[in-house]
Amino acid sequence: MGKKIAIMVGSLSSKSINRRLAHALVKLAPADVTFEFVEIGDLPLYNYDDDANPAESVKRVKAQINAADAVLLVTPEYNRSIPAALKNAVDHVSRPYGDNTWKNKIGAIIGTSPGGVGAALAQNHLRQVLNAQGTILLQGPDAYLQFTDALLTADGSVGEGSRAFLQSWLDKFLAFVDTNAAKA
Repeated sequence: MGKKIAIMVGSLSSKSINRRLAHALVKLAPADVTFEFVEIGDLPLYNYDDDANPAESVKRVKAQINAADAVLLVTPEYNRSIPAALKNAVDHVSRPYGDNTWKNKIGAIIGTSPGGVGAALAQNHLRQVLNAQGTILLQGPDAYLQFTDALLTADGSVGEGSRAFLQSWLDKFLAFVDTNAAKA
């Protein structure tokens, strides 16, 4: 049976290398897996006062996460951490108290950056935040990808030098979803 994966990209940039990576990963997936991009750019800044009456964009994001079998979070690294927009989305999805959409949701984290450690610190920070929310996260293999021209091709596919690793990573994530579906 097919899987539905929500993809949340942490960058709001129209030229985001992480959005390009997310689209390239979609191309590697089997035909029975569907993906839905969860757009976070229109979320208001999280404010506890809004928990009782969340914005429509917050309701939409929570519904998309709820409807998915798992979430793939694709994050850049800004100042050795995750982007503010992504943290804001994580906060919204965890609220209000007692309605934490991250709890028992299956997920995986990946990301790229031009730096040599490929968003490693951002991924680790995001893992800490989501672990605290009770998200069931793929713990390995880690995918710290330095963005170079060879990572993705001009047509948006994964480059030859990274294809085997990223195919293996995606296959392990999808198997992890299957293994943990009963727990979620």
